[in-house]
Amino acid sequence: MSPINVLLVEDHEIVREGARQLLERSGNLVIVGEAADGAEAVRLAERLLPDVVVMDVRMPGLNGLEATRQIKARHPQMRVLILSAYEDDQYVFPLLEAGANGYLLKTTSGKELARAIQTVCRGETVLDPHVASKVVSHLTGKQGAYRGQEMVESLTEREMEVLRALADGKSNKEIAEALFISVYTVQVHLRNVFGKLGVSSRTEAVTYAIKQGWVTLESGR
Repeated sequence: MSPINVLLVEDHEIVREGARQLLERSGNLVIVGEAADGAEAVRLAERLLPDVVVMDVRMPGLNGLEATRQIKARHPQMRVLILSAYEDDQYVFPLLEAGANGYLLKTTSGKELARAIQTVCRGETVLDPHVASKVVSHLTGKQGAYRGQEMVESLTEREMEVLRALADGKSNKEIAEALFISVYTVQVHLRNVFGKLGVSSRTEAVTYAIKQGWVTLESGR
């Protein structure tokens, strides 16, 4: 597999260093440059011509949105993968409209980020489940694209077990111990559940499940 040249754009140096170390372990990803703001990102993209730009959103000076617009205007073939702490509509939709090829949240793991970079490099789009849910709702013009029964059928049996454990008030560690899985796996299931339900917190997930009659606070069922 040919090496993929990556430009990292992140204003927090410690976060940038951590991301670089994680990505360099993947084997075929080469970090060709690092930028601490949008203006520097545009300059380096022009000079280094990376395959993929991993772009932060909120940065001093030129922000990630404007930097993405400028990069895509000059190099339409260059892939831009957003890595942000924010999933609000005010960030997601303008960035996608600006030409971003993917949008991940900073809660993603190093392996997931590496896979996402490889995916967008192939010309595909990658969206965090939370973001994907927003996009689907936006395209259909309404929230709650599925009725309650249809939604529960879209959850896997394991995801329902995790949701019931949430209703019981269990922490991620307690859920992992109860289901004999790792805490990381619990986090993955939670992200999937949140994405499918179109919620962004444990409380919203439990509230949604209770309203649908899937669980009760007394028993978790």
